[in-house]
Amino acid sequence: MKKIKNENALLRKALTVAETYAQKRGYKAFSPSDSAKHKVESLYRLLVLDKLITPLPQDKEDLASLKHRLVVWIMKQLPDDHELLK
Repeated sequence: MKKIKNENALLRKALTVAETYAQKRGYKAFSPSDSAKHKVESLYRLLVLDKLITPLPQDKEDLASLKHRLVVWIMKQLPDDHELLK
């Protein structure tokens, strides 16, 4: 996996956007006590289910890979001149 500039900020943005998407789809919001791992995995699975993200092979599904896939997804959603992509 190639290290992406601003990866942590992009991950936070991806989680925010994906959580908003999930709520619009009718899912309840995450509680403050939900772990980051739970949020990443749940949102990844929802986006895969809706065919917005290409799924990883099952043997490659670790937390770092899921986060990376979310970051790549949000990079494609943001406009080219977005501050996080510079």
